[in-house]
Amino acid sequence: MRVREGVYFSHIIQLILLLFFLCLYRLQCIPLNDIPVPPDISPSIEPQPFLPLLAPSPLTPLTNDSLPTLSGLCTLNFSAAETIVSVTATDCWASFAPYLANVVCCPQFDASLVILMGQHSKYSGMLRLNTSNAGHCLSDFEKILESQGANRNLQKICSIDPAKLTEASCPVVDVNKFESIVDSSRLLAACGKVDPVNECCHQVCQNAIQDAATKIAMNGMSNMPENSTRIDDCKNIVFRWLASKLDTSSANGVLRGLSNCKVNKVCPLVFPGMINVTRECRDIISNKTSCCKAMESYVSHLQEQSFITNLQALNCAASLGMKLQKANVSHNVYNLCRINLKDFSLQVGSQDSGCLLPSLPSDVSYDKTSGIGFICDLNDNIEAPWPSSSSFVPAGSCNETAKLPALPAATSSSQRGLHTKKLACPLLFSCLLILTNFI
Repeated sequence: MRVREGVYFSHIIQLILLLFFLCLYRLQCIPLNDIPVPPDISPSIEPQPFLPLLAPSPLTPLTNDSLPTLSGLCTLNFSAAETIVSVTATDCWASFAPYLANVVCCPQFDASLVILMGQHSKYSGMLRLNTSNAGHCLSDFEKILESQGANRNLQKICSIDPAKLTEASCPVVDVNKFESIVDSSRLLAACGKVDPVNECCHQVCQNAIQDAATKIAMNGMSNMPENSTRIDDCKNIVFRWLASKLDTSSANGVLRGLSNCKVNKVCPLVFPGMINVTRECRDIISNKTSCCKAMESYVSHLQEQSFITNLQALNCAASLGMKLQKANVSHNVYNLCRINLKDFSLQVGSQDSGCLLPSLPSDVSYDKTSGIGFICDLNDNIEAPWPSSSSFVPAGSCNETAKLPALPAATSSSQRGLHTKKLACPLLFSCLLILTNFI
């Protein structure tokens, strides 16, 4: 028996070592042209501008097929939005969730909660959960997502707590009372279907939601500050009511479309101290090489934070540029040091190509053969615009007079001739996860 156990243990050790060295080998980011491409993801004849960023799948599935142990105290019907739950789990995949949090994961996580609440109101008649029930439901939902491959810390990553499922300070939570106050037909007409491009400019649905939220927030009150927290809390109630009137797929599309308008108006990056850049680049630059080295080193720290959209990159370039200008860096160091928009996003591939997500980012995809994939642009080297003396206009705010550089656009016939490269960059934590699961 001991001999058999010794042989078994030896085989285990050999297999672990094999997997370890395989992981080390796969850590070298190489063009996909040099590795086999599964038939279902083989490149098309004509190159396309947006390409899937693939993390090759591990030897064993990362999902846990076993059912999670739930509290049994949550009244939400998770099966009522089964497809949306699955999409959320993939968008918030364990390894990628922190890097896609701002653009993909958290907007989808929030949308799924709204949809679940909307479905719940169909039989409960209420657009909120009590505090105790909310805590159990949020915990159960996180367990369900984790069992399907999602990150286990989504509440922390997305800054969502049980209060998100309650009424907070909104005074109207009964469906019948809501519909007696709000012009339901107008609200549905404005938000039943949202154009993800025009909505950000014309805000048809957003204005209807603001109006409905204001009406229910003022229930029993004579006046209220325009930017009241109570109105924001009531917006959540309006979202849930909308989700109850639409099928889950349509509701998800509306909610994600509205979130994109908000996401693209800001820069999600945190700018650390820039003393080295200001020391080398301020006033009249005496040593251009030293200035650019300091600038490139600074940008490299930004590249470790997250994937961002092309519009967010514009906002980040403007924000950093204004900070540098306030620190007496008057020369256009973006032009001097060849800083591009995609230099602000997470880098992928052996050539350190920045992955800018499109301004209307798609969901993450998972396939047992090809692994995790999401759309990013590796084609355009758009120079980061140095901010002018005029007031800064956020890139996503739809100002027709704002002069913006040409942005990466969706696939179109005018861009089919662009030269593209497919890059695969296996991640160390994927390899370590294989070993952990196997052991």
